[in-house]
Amino acid sequence: MKLYESPSPNARRVHIFMAEKGLECERIEVDIRAAENLSTEYLAKNPGGRVPMLELQDGTCIGESVAICRYMESLQPEAPLFGMPGVEAAKVEMWQRRAEMNFFLEVAGAFRNITGFFKDRETCVAEWGRVCAERAPKMLSMFDEQLERTPYLAGDNFSIADITLVVALDFARMVKVVEVPDLPSIERWYGDVSARSSFAAS
Repeated sequence: MKLYESPSPNARRVHIFMAEKGLECERIEVDIRAAENLSTEYLAKNPGGRVPMLELQDGTCIGESVAICRYMESLQPEAPLFGMPGVEAAKVEMWQRRAEMNFFLEVAGAFRNITGFFKDRETCVAEWGRVCAERAPKMLSMFDEQLERTPYLAGDNFSIADITLVVALDFARMVKVVEVPDLPSIERWYGDVSARSSFAAS
């Protein structure tokens, strides 16, 4: 297996997931500042043009970080980070989607539009970035309330949902375009999950 990647929260999500599973693979750096991910060769493998991308030995290419994690789960099902089939898996999917769509994407929208990091290849609207930056912290109260009731985001077990929210929080704090409030249950949970050895993966 080959993991095509560049330093990013999505690559980190895959790294943490693989560390939890005890899996390794060859890593190939893609220079997104030089638009290597938009080259004809790369787009032939991954039409979305995003990183990371996993290339299997038979030539199959899997784009999107959560899809890559799902494949990794099939290689090492224990302990399940997408939940046991049934209600648990549904809850993991629900909280993973909420972490991604209600917070992570808002932070990404603020970063891309306010900083203009990719202004050479996409339209950046600073006003929209400010809207995203305003909405993102408001979304965190939903997660804080959930974490008052459960040790992990989707319930009693650590999951991909926890990985996504931690990665998003760390990204928000690093790029400094979103103000992250101090919320007690999130702080308790963050201390617990970020202490896991897998979070040192890079």
